[in-house]
Amino acid sequence: MTIKDWPEQDRPREKLIARGAAALTDAELLALLMVTGRRGMDVLENARLLLNEHGPLRKLLDMPPEEMQKLPGLGVALACKLQAALELAHRHLRATLDKGESLDPHAARRYFHQRLRGRPVEVFAALFLDNRHRMLAFEELFSGTIDATGVHPREVARHALLHNAAAVIVGHNHPSGHAEPSAADRHITVELKAALELVGVRLLDHIVVGEGEPVSMAERGWLGRV
Repeated sequence: MTIKDWPEQDRPREKLIARGAAALTDAELLALLMVTGRRGMDVLENARLLLNEHGPLRKLLDMPPEEMQKLPGLGVALACKLQAALELAHRHLRATLDKGESLDPHAARRYFHQRLRGRPVEVFAALFLDNRHRMLAFEELFSGTIDATGVHPREVARHALLHNAAAVIVGHNHPSGHAEPSAADRHITVELKAALELVGVRLLDHIVVGEGEPVSMAERGWLGRV
C-alpha cells in the first residue's frame, strides 16, 4: 500500500493542512521533504528507517552534507534540500531578532541554542545590540577543541566597538551536551564584563548551550561573580 492509498486524514500533507505542521511526527516532516521513497519502501517508511538508524532528527540534520548524501534514499539533491530547510529555520529565528524591536531574552537563548547545539567543538559567539537592545550583529568569534576554547575579552570588546554596540550577549556550547556552567565559564564572564565596561558596553548575559535548555548566567545571578 502506498501513501496515496491511506485514509486522507493520515497522509502527511493532508494532516499538515488540517492540523498544522506541529501535529506531524519527525518522520512525517522528513517524508514531506524527501517526497519519494525507494524500491520496496514508501517515503514514510524510508524516513522512519533513516531516523531509526541515523537519528534522532537533530543528529541526522547536523550531519555534514557529504555524509548525509550517502544515506539510503537521500543522495545529493535531498541532502542539499535538508540542509537548506535547516538554514531557513536558522534565518527564520534570526528574523525575530532582526525586526527592529527590543530583544526578547528568551528569543536570544533560543537563537544561541539553535546555532550552537550539536557542534563537535566548543564555539564562542556574541550577539551585539544597540542601546535599545535591538540586534546589530551575531558573530562566532572563537572555536576550540572538544574541551575548551580560548576566549580573549579584548577581542570581544574590539568587535563591540566595530559594531558600535551598547550591549552584548555572549554564549558558547558544551560539546559534552551538559549545559551546566563550569568555574572557568563563570571566571571568563567576570573578565568579559570588566573588559566591556572599560569601553562603555554592558554584558547582558552569558548563555551556555547543551542538549537541553540553555543556561542563562544572568538568570542565575552569576554576572559579576567568580
